[in-house]
Amino acid sequence: MNYLDIFVIPVPDARRDDYIAHEEKWWPPFRKLGALSCVVGWGEDVPAGKHTDFQRAVDLAGGETVVVCWMTWPDKATRDAAHAAMKDAMSAEDMADMPFDGKRMIFGGFVPVLVKGATE
Repeated sequence: MNYLDIFVIPVPDARRDDYIAHEEKWWPPFRKLGALSCVVGWGEDVPAGKHTDFQRAVDLAGGETVVVCWMTWPDKATRDAAHAAMKDAMSAEDMADMPFDGKRMIFGGFVPVLVKGATE
């Protein structure tokens, strides 16, 4: 069964194009290291909740949008090896030039327990 990396981040609206370019830049190396797919969703209908929500999870500020991304891997071992390789590949300049505040990112690795498709 595949493995999922999922993260949620606040991205300044003014940096939307920068963020998309950032993801496009890093997709080829991740793909080369074994990633199967990457999906990025720009928040459009992200309501405030009564107890918790995506906005509070990332401490969303005015002029920012919640972005969700997930990357699919063949397994956790491939993902872990890719993360180790990418950590070495990213320079301090790459880290400083992120088009979002990484301190407010939430992320995790997940094992799918139910996968359905349109043909079922």
